[in-house]
Amino acid sequence: MSLYGYERLTTPHMDKYLQDGLVFENCFSPSIPTTPGFASMMTGLDCFSTDTVALRHQGDLAPGVKTLAEILKDKGYNTTCVGFKGNVGGRGYDKYLEFSGWGPDREDGRSHKAENLNDVSIPELDRLAKEDKPFFLFLRHMDPHAPYLAPAPFHKMFYQGDEFDKANKSLNPIYEFKPFRDFFLSWFPPGCTDKDYIIAQYDAEIAYMDACITNLLQKIKDLGIEENTLVVFTSDHGETLYDHECYFDHHSLYDPTLIVPLAFKLKGGLPAGRYSNYCQHKDITPTVLDILGIKAGVKFDGQSLMNIVRGEKFKEEGEFYLTEATWMRKHGWRTPQWKLIVALEPDFHFKPEVELYNLIEDPLENNNVADKEPEVRELLKERMLAHIAKREAVVGRTNPMYRNENWNGAGRYFTSSQEAYDTLHIGDAAEAQRLQQKLKELGVDI
Repeated sequence: MSLYGYERLTTPHMDKYLQDGLVFENCFSPSIPTTPGFASMMTGLDCFSTDTVALRHQGDLAPGVKTLAEILKDKGYNTTCVGFKGNVGGRGYDKYLEFSGWGPDREDGRSHKAENLNDVSIPELDRLAKEDKPFFLFLRHMDPHAPYLAPAPFHKMFYQGDEFDKANKSLNPIYEFKPFRDFFLSWFPPGCTDKDYIIAQYDAEIAYMDACITNLLQKIKDLGIEENTLVVFTSDHGETLYDHECYFDHHSLYDPTLIVPLAFKLKGGLPAGRYSNYCQHKDITPTVLDILGIKAGVKFDGQSLMNIVRGEKFKEEGEFYLTEATWMRKHGWRTPQWKLIVALEPDFHFKPEVELYNLIEDPLENNNVADKEPEVRELLKERMLAHIAKREAVVGRTNPMYRNENWNGAGRYFTSSQEAYDTLHIGDAAEAQRLQQKLKELGVDI
């Protein structure tokens, strides 16, 4: 996002809109990806309180947990959710609307996700604004999510090279990664060789979504409700592009997956400002309710970020617990200087069991110093385990990271990286087979 200093102008409309908004520069999704991310975002609780850490979470949220939608509904709000039906993180809305939000959906072979969302959301926004009740409208944009297929002219906005250059071998490692290659073959241009083209498509998705979000903001203005409508921008997780072998996806505990945007705007009702304080998903619901002046009667794990804005007491958490149970089952501990990652079972990337990164000297997390810094490694591990024990005692349950046997959909824990590699898979193998002939030109035998 150019809103956060990215060199490409990916979010010009949000940049302008949030010139007089509240922008937080260090917001983290510590439990990734979608299901635990939204569970925390929509409850103000951490993963111990929601009892949710796995993408393929089974069952409901922990007993007694209320979502933001349920809290607002109890306070007389109309609530509508667009694009997030059936997930525990999206529980409690009055109304659910769906839109076409994944693969190609028009004759151009591209995916018009944000336009499809607008087609559903703008009429619903019109309806909600006319009701004699306040409303909560949740929109789950799917554009910066694979497959990256933004329509013209966005798809070429950040790339003018030759994506089929046979001398370019940068996509070979991706085509050779069996768990994901069938999925990538289903939407990469057949014969594409250049990783920078795919990265440009991700950036294009953000720019396309940014342009379409303008339609929603214009509708709010045209309805005359700008001064009593709080608009919140955030995400359930980040995206890893060509880094750490976690190609074009959102697994792993590296920072590209953990860092998310967070911004608020209520015209005339909030001061403008940018803040570098550390914050997390669990702070979003308390902040929203604080801005709305609603007392929920809930003991949140998070805090209202308005305390920072008002110069009041805010206990900043510079170090915190990390979890992932998507394609790998790992947890970790992050401080401003260090990142510890500990595997709870072997992963399909064949990575070491323990990773340690000095985020000051190595912000891209490319140099694992777990063996070179044993004292730091053990200190962070002790702090992580102490935090786990403390939170387990508070909620009266064992850490959910230890109890999700079916986190991977295979119904068992993996005993080796090879087992994980041979078991995990995404994509349509039959469709991919029809495209594999193109890869022979690249010298990739799959």
